[in-house]
Amino acid sequence: MSLRAEGVIVRAGKAELLRGTDLEVHAGEVLAVVGPNGAGKSTLLRALSGDRPIDGGAVVMDGRPLAAWSLAERALHRAVIGADEELAFPWRAAEVVMLGRLPQHGGDPGPRDHAIVGRLLADVDAVDLAERIHPTLSSGERQRVALARALAQLWPDDLDPATPWTDATPPGHAPHIERPAAWFLLDEPTANLDLRHQALALRLLRARAALGAGVLVVLHDLNLAAAHSHRIAVPSARGRFFLISLPMLVVPHPDLPHPLVVPAPR
Repeated sequence: MSLRAEGVIVRAGKAELLRGTDLEVHAGEVLAVVGPNGAGKSTLLRALSGDRPIDGGAVVMDGRPLAAWSLAERALHRAVIGADEELAFPWRAAEVVMLGRLPQHGGDPGPRDHAIVGRLLADVDAVDLAERIHPTLSSGERQRVALARALAQLWPDDLDPATPWTDATPPGHAPHIERPAAWFLLDEPTANLDLRHQALALRLLRARAALGAGVLVVLHDLNLAAAHSHRIAVPSARGRFFLISLPMLVVPHPDLPHPLVVPAPR
């Protein structure tokens, strides 16, 4: 199972934001997309999610063109966090997370839905935010609530909300997955988070991948990408994702099994 872009072209007026882009996310992995501003990372994510129309090529989810999936079907199989998400409605944070369950409960949440929401608020360290009005939260607090909402949307049907997560599958060793795939497309989910919550967010995403999800995450921090992803895609030119565009040094970490990635001295 996979979610892939096949020769995707996206234009904005005369500008070509993506030109024949090919990229594939596999079930059971975290794929980090890193690179400079304006390289097309967010455009690619929006094209893969179906939130931005494409001008050429195709997006294929689980062997079926994304254009053939209804909006209701997409909501049951892929969750999206865009950059700088804000809600103007005076909803409590717990209600925002419950909004993620809407495709599952159809407007009538039950005990399991409430258990999932409570569990995920705890997982993202936001229990104390549950009754806060969402627009009053800081940007980092809103980001944690958004992650809980996305995880709630695609909580596995066969997973008890009391079951602990595990992120034991190390980067580079995605498991063979039999569970139907779910797809998470996240644009800078660590933005505005402190270091502890950055690592927490990515550990949760890696744990979700270990349960069978495919995760595409746009990041700017190469070390976060190296520590928590199975593969890294880097643009070498606008709309092409394959080579590192700046001279980099990849050196062994002194204590951990993943490398450190730093700019090469000039």
